[in-house]
Amino acid sequence: MEERIITCKKLGKDLKGLDKPPFPGPLGKRIYDEISEEAWVQWKELQIKIINEYRLNLADKKDYEVLLNQMLSFLGFQNGEVKEVENADRGRGE
Repeated sequence: MEERIITCKKLGKDLKGLDKPPFPGPLGKRIYDEISEEAWVQWKELQIKIINEYRLNLADKKDYEVLLNQMLSFLGFQNGEVKEVENADRGRGE
């Protein structure tokens, strides 16, 4: 299979695209079309840190929306600040 090259919205350069959309629906297709494999790996690593450090419960709609908005901001699909991670003094218990 030939490598698919896309212009990555997050990293701003031509890079290898994802092999398939990460999930179904319009957002999955947009990520597939506009986000490189490298940027998606960066997001997957960051999302684990955000879930753990902010103690997000993805069964809770509010927490799921927080993570979704973080993903959209990180990938450059919306304006917004991406949460800081790896800071022992921060978290939901503030």
